Amino acid sequence: MKRLALAAAALALAGQAAEAKTLKVSPGDDAQEQLQTALLDAKPGDVVRLAPGRYVLVDGLSLDVDDVTVRGAGPDKTVLSFAGQKGAGEGLLITSDRVTVRDLAVEDTRGDGIKAKGSDQISFLNLRVEWTGGPNEKNGAYGVYPVSSTNVLIDKVTVRGASDAGIYVGQSRNIVLKNSTAEFNVAGIEIENSMNADVFDNLATRNAGGILIFDLPGLPQMGGHSTRVFRNKVVQNDTPNFAPKGNIVAGVPTGTGVMVMANRDVHVFENEIAENQSAAIMLVAYTQAFDDANYNPLPREIVVRDNVIGRNGWAPQFPGGAELAQMTGGVLPPVMWDGVTVDPRSGETPAGAGKVMLSNGPVLNLNLPAAGAMDRARPSVTPTLGAETLPEPAAVVLPPAQAALGS
Repeated sequence: MKRLALAAAALALAGQAAEAKTLKVSPGDDAQEQLQTALLDAKPGDVVRLAPGRYVLVDGLSLDVDDVTVRGAGPDKTVLSFAGQKGAGEGLLITSDRVTVRDLAVEDTRGDGIKAKGSDQISFLNLRVEWTGGPNEKNGAYGVYPVSSTNVLIDKVTVRGASDAGIYVGQSRNIVLKNSTAEFNVAGIEIENSMNADVFDNLATRNAGGILIFDLPGLPQMGGHSTRVFRNKVVQNDTPNFAPKGNIVAGVPTGTGVMVMANRDVHVFENEIAENQSAAIMLVAYTQAFDDANYNPLPREIVVRDNVIGRNGWAPQFPGGAELAQMTGGVLPPVMWDGVTVDPRSGETPAGAGKVMLSNGPVLNLNLPAAGAMDRARPSVTPTLGAETLPEPAAVVLPPAQAALGS
């Protein structure tokens, strides 16, 4: 019976492959209808193929069919323009599994560029998402935005102008983000409330902050952990922060290289980090009030090693930063940790708090008694900080068919 079932499944897959079609879409006055109809009519295994040209779209698009590829002729040839978009939603919303979007550009959406929600094996390849008017708080929040998803592949993606994060992965698991460029966003790359992420061989430049690894309270998935940030180039992040007021990233100081907040088991290594005026690497606790009993606001089990760190921290853009720089010879040390080890709810030190291995010194430890309490800082500088060896998270392994899509 088992052999019969396997044979039937194989036949079904073979039949699906044999029936797979290419649904061709061309630019023109009816491009909106053509494209959305193709996304609705697509069957598992189909390819929605967009010819070269500029597609003028006035409404967002959606895809809710598994095993579909949406493919253009290249991000410089197939351009979806949402400059005249009527609603405030995303350009393309994906709510299905095993979807690949590749080789096209999305411009000037009212909301997020390309969003995937609750997807498994979602792949973004060779894309450009851009707000062509440059940094503006009225731009969409996120360029490429997988959330509540598993097995996420982002490869050769460029995002410019997002008012929150250019490339954002939230509440997801098993993530590979590589070979991508984020520039002129508030945050270039952000991994938030996610587990098992490899972020490598990317360029984060001309953002307010380069790469953020955050964990926030009050979300369905908390306890972000096991992220490796390596072989990235995080340089010249100098765009003034243009996030709307009240947004969590509105508090990211302009000129931040890498920031780790309230996350666990994060390893930052073999990156090039230079020309970020506030700081090269910052480790901080969550500073806002919260009442979520399951949330841990402290960074823990953090490793910073073997990075190539140039000039950073010469004009810190956070309260007390100028005074700290003056105390440390005019420039902040490469790594700054707020030193918070106490849970504000209990007044106690939870397990793992203060467990760091920071060998890219000198290290500035602010020794704050509470998150954000800069007026009570007791700064100290040491060549390194933390002697304990902390094991590196395992490399992220995507399903073989998905991994083969990437470069």
